[in-house]
Amino acid sequence: MAAMKPRTGEGPIEVAKESRVIAMRIPADGGGRLVIEMNATEAAELLEALKSVVG
Repeated sequence: MAAMKPRTGEGPIEVAKESRVIAMRIPADGGGRLVIEMNATEAAELLEALKSVVG
């Protein structure tokens, strides 16, 4: 039986290319992670939207 890892909301945001999608894992308050899958076009749109807010 595999060891169970605790699901915490701590840690960095992780982004990885997985086969045909880009998966972004964001720590969530209360534990766990929010997983968002997007294609390259959506990732580019997200990048531009973040640049306009962050500067």
